[in-house]
Amino acid sequence: MKLGLNLSFAVKRWIEPDVLARMCARDFGVKHIQFTWDLIDPWWPDEQRDILAREYKSAFDAEGLVIDATFGGLAGYTYPQLLAPSRMQRDISFTFFKRAIDLTAQMGAGVMGTPVGGMSFNDARNADRRKHLYDDMLDYVAKLASYGKQKGLKEIHIEATPLITEFPHSPNVCVRMMEDLKGTDIPVRLLIDWGHALYKPLLEDEADISLWFKKCGPYIGSIHLQQTDGMLDRHWDFTKTGIITPELIKKATAEAGLDDIVQYLEVVTIFETPDEAVYEGMKKTMDYLHAALEA
Repeated sequence: MKLGLNLSFAVKRWIEPDVLARMCARDFGVKHIQFTWDLIDPWWPDEQRDILAREYKSAFDAEGLVIDATFGGLAGYTYPQLLAPSRMQRDISFTFFKRAIDLTAQMGAGVMGTPVGGMSFNDARNADRRKHLYDDMLDYVAKLASYGKQKGLKEIHIEATPLITEFPHSPNVCVRMMEDLKGTDIPVRLLIDWGHALYKPLLEDEADISLWFKKCGPYIGSIHLQQTDGMLDRHWDFTKTGIITPELIKKATAEAGLDDIVQYLEVVTIFETPDEAVYEGMKKTMDYLHAALEA
């Protein structure tokens, strides 16, 4: 299998491009990188934003690393985005994602990944509104695919979550959404997160990674790897005790024919955790995963 790294662990800590690139290459031994928008906000002014993007690209190129994709981080996830209650909010989100595509293109990455957004409490519980927002979201995503093609993007990856307020939130909804998006100007595929797929309180019997991988396999473009207990979306490193083991990772990945799909470790830490502790956890985790998954 292919092991990669999402840069979420570095937010508010290692934000100099050369320092971060050197850490990823020399300390963590990865090649495939998924850049997070928490390091560069797509809303920042074009000229300065693009200079920063090229600085990161140059630093990572110099270390022999490949920025395969960019991905929406914590900041962008807090907003309702393409499932917002009002058309005005959804139009703003469409502009935001176009700017994220611009950022992705500046980095030379082929993939933009993100959740599509979240509905309000009332909309999520109203069948007519759910259908309207779902159909509207599909239209926006198709337009983003057209814009992405113009900018040289290869694919868009939509992250699945277990929340009923979001799309897609289950294996069956994932398949339906991918089928509904067939024929877009560039492919729209799924990003499956281990912690989301194993979130027992909401998914119950569907909290089964083999189920997710087997049903969604043909549509999966990338995977987020984390350690979790299945009770919350933990995004732990692998120094913590959880329910995800190397044996399970290798078995589920191989059985679903997903060995060629990059699995990006996505560790999200409490900001108050000492930097040294975050680094130590990441170093031990990457050493562990390389030895356990790539042997």
